[in-house]
Amino acid sequence: MTKVSLTALVRNLLTRAREVDSGRSAATVHGGHDRSLRQTVMALRQGEHMHEHEHPGEVTVHVLHGRVRLVAGPDSWDGLPGDLLVMPERRHRVEAVQDCAFLFTTTR
Repeated sequence: MTKVSLTALVRNLLTRAREVDSGRSAATVHGGHDRSLRQTVMALRQGEHMHEHEHPGEVTVHVLHGRVRLVAGPDSWDGLPGDLLVMPERRHRVEAVQDCAFLFTTTR
């Protein structure tokens, strides 16, 4: 069994995101390219975003800190800490309305 403190990880990733030019940082906490499930904690500085992309399979975003906006075509959803957003299977992007961190889960 593996145990990860998401609270501590979020704190560290937010600090890093605020310091680097890209305004973002991330760490995979479970899975990877060789697994069907992948969970990554991502932190974005306010105003930054993940470029539009697409994933095969299911995608969820569990907001851990701050406020995010998920955009998929003409649709968008705002998320606050504790919200779980299920992404439709089409191109999407994540925007940081405030400094934020979220658990990005994908399957393939």
